[in-house]
Amino acid sequence: MSDGRAENGLAGLREALARRAALARQPRPEGARAPSLRLFLAELASLRRGRPKPVAVEKSEHPQVVMLLPGFGAHPNRMRPMADALAEAGHSVHEWGLGFNFGPNQHNFAYLMRRVGALARQHRNPVALVGWSLGGLFAREIAQRQPENVAKVITMGTPFSGDPRNNNAWRAYQVITGHAVDKPPIEVDFAIKPPVPTIALWSPRDGVIHPRSACGWADERDRAVSVRCTHLGFASDPRVVAEVLRQLDLPD
Repeated sequence: MSDGRAENGLAGLREALARRAALARQPRPEGARAPSLRLFLAELASLRRGRPKPVAVEKSEHPQVVMLLPGFGAHPNRMRPMADALAEAGHSVHEWGLGFNFGPNQHNFAYLMRRVGALARQHRNPVALVGWSLGGLFAREIAQRQPENVAKVITMGTPFSGDPRNNNAWRAYQVITGHAVDKPPIEVDFAIKPPVPTIALWSPRDGVIHPRSACGWADERDRAVSVRCTHLGFASDPRVVAEVLRQLDLPD
């Protein structure tokens, strides 16, 4: 029986590897766009820089419960400078509770739904969701399904609009998650605006996500704000942190 289990395990592994190899070989669809190689290389260069200086923070006029959702492949620690600044301003800041973000599945999405609901009940206030890249897609979908528990959504470099291959990360995403970027394991339509205030931060210097995909169209978000940073900079760039603080204080 142990030999049979081993053979089944090897067969399953071979199948998973073959599926991922096929996903990695998929061509980019005609019409799909991505940032230039120059911008992508600038992202890599930004990794050599140290953490930016802390932002000068004023106390918030409207302190909120905030959940930060990291980007694809990132750990919540990457958003620590933003978390510290928001907490200093008086917001009650919470991690998403799932460690590294390796894509959606039924289990982690259900967990997030429960976590947002629990935070809203605990604080007796809806939660502001601030999502970086893929984390913003989680945020938009949670707000679609639980608008009563979400105060607003702020996405940062999130590819919610247009072809999900309008970026330089979709093949890596498919290899790691094992599913096509346009066929996630949960039923979603990320372009539909959630029924809560929805703000999209985007950057013309983003080397991973095409700016139009992160900016979206007027019916897909309430506001779009341009911030000059790299895609990786959305997690901690002082200009982004300052804009998130400003957006959280707007009454909407």
